[in-house]
Amino acid sequence: MDFLCTFVADKPHDSSYSPMKLIVDSGSTKTTWLLLSALREAASEFHTLGINPVRDDEQAVRAVIAEAAGKCGEAARSVTAVYFYGAGCMEPYSGVVRRALGDAFPAVGELSVESDLLGAARALCGHEEGIACILGTGANSCLYDGCDIVRHTPALGWILGDEGSGAVLGRLLVGDVLKRQLPEAVCAAFFNRFHLTQADLIERVYRQPQPNRFLASLVPFLAEHVEDASVRQLLVCEFRRFLVRNVAAYGRPDLAISFVGGVASHFRGPLQEAVEAEGFRLGRIEPEPVRGMALFHR
Repeated sequence: MDFLCTFVADKPHDSSYSPMKLIVDSGSTKTTWLLLSALREAASEFHTLGINPVRDDEQAVRAVIAEAAGKCGEAARSVTAVYFYGAGCMEPYSGVVRRALGDAFPAVGELSVESDLLGAARALCGHEEGIACILGTGANSCLYDGCDIVRHTPALGWILGDEGSGAVLGRLLVGDVLKRQLPEAVCAAFFNRFHLTQADLIERVYRQPQPNRFLASLVPFLAEHVEDASVRQLLVCEFRRFLVRNVAAYGRPDLAISFVGGVASHFRGPLQEAVEAEGFRLGRIEPEPVRGMALFHR
């Protein structure tokens, strides 16, 4: 990735490098924008709020994209290609993102809006066949042929699925702490860290909005206690459930399994143990996909 010579966060790019390409990785909470010169001589990276067209109305989507165009500065007029990968970017919802990008970057001749899962696959596998997985607040997976997704096990969200995700790991942690299934020292450390009672936890999960994000916010506690045998077992067992319920369905044990996302990158050891226990081969693990996406579109 040495062509990505310089990353300057939240600063406009020098418009003398033209034409430009814009690579975008958009989640529900954060969007990463990578502005590249066509000659790969320089790059700028900046961030905005997340975009999810399933959740957000057109005004909200346009506001975020307009902010991104403003951060590009004069270079916005030189952007001739945009490759946007985002949560919720499926038909018919992706149309609003496509229209907003076209209006914000008027010189664009090539404009692609695809799902975050396809973006992860292209970032992890490039132009090679493979199995690509997302392990973050949510979880997802696909069988990828080097260009497109050819099979996909439905993720189903944190209540019905999302095995191995931050939300599910947080849910398991809370349940095990409240039912005293973890060592007393771990349970005591949990309550000392978060100062939440059982009633507080029930309130946050059952009555307040976005309980999946709250549960995922507890995952750093697992990282702090990963050396505890019971915590490591919780992680390995849940990652094995992810593989059994999602990846095994592809019937391709010959392919490496690669991962992107904060959960995958923080728990490399337990994840590798789970992959090997299920007879698979571990590929790459990356915290974020945007630089891999840039490599795919070079």
